[in-house]
Amino acid sequence: MRYIFLVLFFFSSMVFSETRAIDERIKDEAKSEQFNFSIIPHKPNYIMPIYFNEKIADYAIYQGSDGKSSSQRTEIKFQISLKVPLFQKIGNLPISGYVAYTQLSYWQAYNTEYSSPFRETNYEPEAFILWETDQELGLGWRFKAAQFGFTHQSNGRTEPTSRSWNRLDGSLLFDKGNLVVSINPWYRFEDSDDDNPDLLDFYGHGQIITAYKYNEHVYSLTSRNNIESGFSKGSVTASWSFPIYGKIKGYVQVFSGYGNSLVEYNEYTNTIGLGISISDFL
Repeated sequence: MRYIFLVLFFFSSMVFSETRAIDERIKDEAKSEQFNFSIIPHKPNYIMPIYFNEKIADYAIYQGSDGKSSSQRTEIKFQISLKVPLFQKIGNLPISGYVAYTQLSYWQAYNTEYSSPFRETNYEPEAFILWETDQELGLGWRFKAAQFGFTHQSNGRTEPTSRSWNRLDGSLLFDKGNLVVSINPWYRFEDSDDDNPDLLDFYGHGQIITAYKYNEHVYSLTSRNNIESGFSKGSVTASWSFPIYGKIKGYVQVFSGYGNSLVEYNEYTNTIGLGISISDFL
């Protein structure tokens, strides 16, 4: 599956468009930021009422003393991600500051035997500075922006299923026509009371996000830690959003690898989900 998407994005990188997708996203955000206390979509916002995880019943963390799992393979997954501008364009410099919050939840809504609990929720507040630029690099590529900030991510649990980490995040954004590539390295802060010291072995030291927009369809591919681990760890996430009505789009997501959520960061799984989205990478 991952190689099909890699071929798709390689082919799409050869396609040009007069109106670049990233410019449309920046223009829309600039309009929203003209209002005080404006709230803007940050990462993709979606809900998938059908989300299938093939190995969730095998995870030891969900098995009782009788070996029976408390979790079903089909659940609901949704993500809410918003940001608020703190300041914009200091002096004549193209620098803006933001705070953001992302919540990713897995809800066992169909698991009536256990009162439909939330299986896992990951909380991710962050603060960052964005430097906008528009430098031509040649061959149709542009360097669009750089981002730097602090991110905390945790699942709000107690031991033995508590998971958390703090990191410095950097991001470089490039585009070519309707193809956008984000290179996102990070640095993890050491924690004397660390409940997941080997997290970087599976999450790696960064990720690469590739997104392509064609006729209001958005295709994305996120690759995390594959090269560093010799393709033995890390993960690949592929998604496709397509028009349905107005701002509402259909949404399909496929995941393969480690770290589907924080509590299962060292568990390998394959998942597929179907639902709707109201905002995407582009």
